[in-house]
Amino acid sequence: MTAPARIAAACGAVAWLGALAGRYLDVDGIVLAGGLALASAVLVGVGRLPPTAIVVCVVAVGAAVSGHLASAREEATLGAAIPTGRVELTGVAADVPVRIRDEVWVVVADGRAATSGHRFPPIAVVWPEAPYPEPGDGVAVAGRLDEYRRHVRSDPVGGKLTAVQAAIVSRPQAPLHRLASGMRSRVVEVLRTDTSGQAEALLAGFLIGETSGLSSEAVDDLRAAGLSHFVAVSGSNVALFLAAWWLLLAPLAGPRVRAGLGLIGVALFSLVTRWEPSVLRASAMIGFVLLGRLAGVPIEPIVALGWGVTVLLLVAGQLAASVGFQLSVAATIGVMVGVRLVGPRRPRPIWSILGATVGAQVAVAPIALVHFGSIPLMAPLANLIAAPIVTAATGLGGAAVLLGGGGMLTIARFPATAVLWLAARFASWPQLDAVALLGVIAIGACLRLRATRKGAIAAVVSSVAVAFVPPASVDGPRLVALDVGQGDALLVRDVHTVLVDGGADPAVLADALDRRRVRHVDLLVVTHGDADHAGGLIGITSRVSVRELWIPAFGDHGDLLRRLVAECRNRGVAVSEIAAGVGRTLGEMHITALGPQRRYKRDNDGSIVLWVDLGGHTILLPGDIEAVAQRELPQIRPDILVVPHHGAATSDLDWLAETVGRLAIISVGPNRYGHPQEEVVEALRNSGARVLSTAEVGDVIVPLP
Repeated sequence: MTAPARIAAACGAVAWLGALAGRYLDVDGIVLAGGLALASAVLVGVGRLPPTAIVVCVVAVGAAVSGHLASAREEATLGAAIPTGRVELTGVAADVPVRIRDEVWVVVADGRAATSGHRFPPIAVVWPEAPYPEPGDGVAVAGRLDEYRRHVRSDPVGGKLTAVQAAIVSRPQAPLHRLASGMRSRVVEVLRTDTSGQAEALLAGFLIGETSGLSSEAVDDLRAAGLSHFVAVSGSNVALFLAAWWLLLAPLAGPRVRAGLGLIGVALFSLVTRWEPSVLRASAMIGFVLLGRLAGVPIEPIVALGWGVTVLLLVAGQLAASVGFQLSVAATIGVMVGVRLVGPRRPRPIWSILGATVGAQVAVAPIALVHFGSIPLMAPLANLIAAPIVTAATGLGGAAVLLGGGGMLTIARFPATAVLWLAARFASWPQLDAVALLGVIAIGACLRLRATRKGAIAAVVSSVAVAFVPPASVDGPRLVALDVGQGDALLVRDVHTVLVDGGADPAVLADALDRRRVRHVDLLVVTHGDADHAGGLIGITSRVSVRELWIPAFGDHGDLLRRLVAECRNRGVAVSEIAAGVGRTLGEMHITALGPQRRYKRDNDGSIVLWVDLGGHTILLPGDIEAVAQRELPQIRPDILVVPHHGAATSDLDWLAETVGRLAIISVGPNRYGHPQEEVVEALRNSGARVLSTAEVGDVIVPLP
């Protein structure tokens, strides 16, 4: 590695560490120590201290300050006091609209009350109807404002305003911004008509990272196959855009003119794709290469990456904690290393793609395991096959946008459809957790050694012979009512996993968890000790890792629950007895126990009742509570209700009608009790709820984007 490359890499690394330290640690001490170190270096003199050390020290301090300021801004937003009630305000749309449930949310920054001039932190506005604003648009809204201290996508917000009136009052005046908005609107207009299908939605993802038109099944397949990065716009998209940009504007221009136009094109593409972290990384990296061409100085890729990361983190320290940014940088490093390792092997195009693909997958594996818990086994092969198809689809899709659709769009659909087909096929292969990944690496190492090669081949053959083929994953925020027959087993998943009850049969539950690729449970909740809730959980700690167990605080726990508690304690699992008022936050998931409130005559009424808030959705998981406990709950109306006691006639029908939201789920199987009762189902439907049953559809999967 050359000296410039070492300096750039060092600055990028310390910028990352500094930004993370400033974000998560006691930054005052960090900045003070860094400042003293810098002052000491200056006092000692450049003659005794290499200039590189001073540069690295300055970068570390600057990144720590940037990370701290980003954290302070986020805390100020989430902790800001807001006047609730009806308000009228003006502001600026800060990000692209996002669809949550059946609503379109827009984050509005720089909000100011129309009458008093009161300044608001960024808030989420539920926009009533189209047209929807684009980032940078001035807006005026009126409606009811409530506290809502969450993140919408990656934006922290301090409140949620349900608008009854909303209007776009101004457009950005900067020519580049206006051009970017026009280009994005053009892509959406051509690819997102009423007759468009999943192929067009995927093309929009390839071109500008717009994935709202993709079904949840397609998104799950792309993630499970390891292909979702293709719709997270990055370096290859920037390169294709620049190629088209140069063809249109500077086919005969000299290198320096092309470089200058390229810088404008990079800025434009960042605006078109709404500054996604991966685009920022790619744009900064390409920007340094183009600046080098303007100055007549060649810039190595690793130098461009190092300085690009450094500058971005000095300006926006919050990127250090962005999963998308972490994956983008790691994948870029992996591509560089992978291509270098395969060297001049022939046929060179295939070896280059293979080296880049494997290098990227290996580099991102640790980050993916930390954030998502698993990585796709077949991701390298899937990417090797899909990469040239995606390139073709992106190029043809871009041409279709320029030509207004027509025959070119028909042609572009074919490679996009092929990618969806590949994703569906590869999604059914197993996901690797940390242990499984180490096993694959060990087998690979054994294959390299002649003495252990036969044993490694035997291990591979045996593994393939016994491999199961699970369905699509439930990555991303989801509520899943597992089909375990007569009983309850409910998963709430985001980055963390909560399992509520486990049905009656351990073998049936094990199959259900395998279907959903569950290897770790952050919180296991047993609502009460009945066999159809607790029986399937016996022996669960030998199948998955469990961090914490909740059991109800009152009543007779019963033999099954006592066995489960003993098993968990022997495994070192924290066990807590839960009553109303207990809460827990797991990442973006907020869980509150609404019951049991006291000791009841019937064990069913003593069930743990959970209120879950995730991704702007609310869920009520009431166990088997009956009319007595139902009437003691606060007046609530969740978006999703898991119907108590499998739809038995023990529920208060008036309570059901007042409580059920848009969706009711009945977890039930063949039984002799007559569950669910027709009067219960009728009451739910008469209240306007959609009713789904595991007995009819199997696993009920509800995305919570």
